[in-house]
Amino acid sequence: MRLKITIAYDGRGFSGWATQPSGHTIQDLIQSAIEQVSKQKVQIQGSGRTDTGVHADGQIAHFDKPEGIDMNPYNWVPALNTKLPATIRVLDCEEVSEDFHARFSAKSKTYSYLLAMQPVLHPMLSGRSWHLPRQLDKATLAEAMSHYIGTHDFRAFAALRGNESEDTCYKRTITEASVKEIDEGFILTYTGSGFLYKMVRLLTGAAVYAAQGKLRLDDHLALLDQSGDQPSGRSPYCAPSDGLTLTRVEY
Repeated sequence: MRLKITIAYDGRGFSGWATQPSGHTIQDLIQSAIEQVSKQKVQIQGSGRTDTGVHADGQIAHFDKPEGIDMNPYNWVPALNTKLPATIRVLDCEEVSEDFHARFSAKSKTYSYLLAMQPVLHPMLSGRSWHLPRQLDKATLAEAMSHYIGTHDFRAFAALRGNESEDTCYKRTITEASVKEIDEGFILTYTGSGFLYKMVRLLTGAAVYAAQGKLRLDDHLALLDQSGDQPSGRSPYCAPSDGLTLTRVEY
């Protein structure tokens, strides 16, 4: 039996999603919780990595039910949550087909980014938003976001890991890049087939720079669809991890 779990977490205080020698990542802690319940070694696979400080409302992972464990999928939820810190929660567990893969079966992902615009940042938004007390031009922000929709080469919006090759593909398809005004400021929403390393934060940084008048819209547009391993221009700013949340993965 293969089990699919839906996970929410506050990314503060953890070293991102992906396993590390320190053992203080979301993946490490959930894997440890499963092993404590099952008394067996297991390996979980997530839908994708989130960086240190990035949050999730709907991260997805899967694992194969350990041998000899007959527990109902629903019962895994409370069993795992008793082994996890309060800032990580398994929200749902369901049986899926053996060919399901949390990463490779995903059709799209949605991220949200919160821009807090109040002169004084409310303490409940600390660590959950990018505080920008300087006002933005909403129309310019929305126009910059609209540039991202469609299939583009996003190499200017990708941080380098050091393992890139000539075959690295930087093309991604974005189906939504929207701006919603709320009392606290703005929520930016991105939905796409996949995202490069730190891509959403770099997209956000460039759009904010344009809305602040620090980047011309034609120069912003020119960042897209560059060719060659070294783009002539790169996104001018990587937004902080605080405001970013993985909200949904579709299959």
